[in-house]
Amino acid sequence: QVQLVESGGGLVQPGGSLRLSCAASGSISSIKSMGWFRQTPGAERELVAIITSGGSTIYRDSLKGRFTISRDNAKNTVYLQMNSLKPEDTAIYYCRSHIANGMDVWGKGTLVTVSS
Repeated sequence: QVQLVESGGGLVQPGGSLRLSCAASGSISSIKSMGWFRQTPGAERELVAIITSGGSTIYRDSLKGRFTISRDNAKNTVYLQMNSLKPEDTAIYYCRSHIANGMDVWGKGTLVTVSS
């Protein structure tokens, strides 16, 4: 079983930066990829970025150049660096791990609010 805990959300002004963290515990070796998704009220959860166990990354096209996903294997932690934040980036950000048996495990989410 994999458990995920997100942190790093909060209130930031437009143009500012935040770094989200997702710490994984449990059956770490079963994780094939980890990623960040986000969701606003009334909308579907959407992909932000994914990083595979091999280090490959996938980004939502509209976020390329502003958001960067990375990982620290020693800490079993994945990060999302978000720069030049815009009000439309306001959402709950969820960490997801895709594990070897085909299942997805989700964190509880962390709220990011971009507002002046």
